[in-house]
Amino acid sequence: MSKVTLVTGAGGGIGRAVALAFLAAGEAVVLAGRRGEALEETGALSGPGARYLAVPTDVGDPDQVTRLFAATAERFGRLDVLFNNAGRGAPPVPFEDLPLGTWEAVVRVNLTGAFLCAQHAFRLMKAQDPRGGRIINNGSISAHSPRPRSAAYTATKHAITGLTRSLSLDGRAFDIACGQIDIGNAATPMTAVMASGVPQPDGRIAPEPVMDVKAVADAVLMMASLPLDANVQFMTVMATKMPFVGRG
Repeated sequence: MSKVTLVTGAGGGIGRAVALAFLAAGEAVVLAGRRGEALEETGALSGPGARYLAVPTDVGDPDQVTRLFAATAERFGRLDVLFNNAGRGAPPVPFEDLPLGTWEAVVRVNLTGAFLCAQHAFRLMKAQDPRGGRIINNGSISAHSPRPRSAAYTATKHAITGLTRSLSLDGRAFDIACGQIDIGNAATPMTAVMASGVPQPDGRIAPEPVMDVKAVADAVLMMASLPLDANVQFMTVMATKMPFVGRG
């Protein structure tokens, strides 16, 4: 029996790459994201015979998340894997100039959205037969180390690490495993600017290496392929030469 996987932020970038990897592996995939046309593009890229359900969803809206998981249960009857991937950043302004509304918008998507999706996944996974499932949170390299002028994004990604640990603990009794993948410099439209240069801690603007986003998709697929009595608690997958390990 093929698994059922739900991917948030599936309309592009990392989410699209991961969704396509699961579809290529023969699994049923629920595609969630704000832009319905982008979700359909992802589904169309998977080729004929792929089993997917596209559900336009703002993960920060509780009612829309409720509808997403109701549609998942109605169509497929269960949920085996949730990839909590949807996220957004904020303009790189000085910390004291970061508007409260921008801060709240980032928290709403990156943290509250992950919480809402995980909560619904817990309910499904506890009740289904066979019981259990897996939640994989996208933490980012920012869950360890910030970039300049990234307080909102970095704070939410540090919080995702706490959420991951709590879900791991609370899910044990119900065969729900939770892990986190921290990604650094995957080549997507969001990281295209890295070729021309991004701010460094010492004030320089410097280009940074990137890696093929397929490496991320392969890593998430591996995490999800484990039996539920095994778990990758934390994984870091990054461009080998990016400026993360070490000083400077």
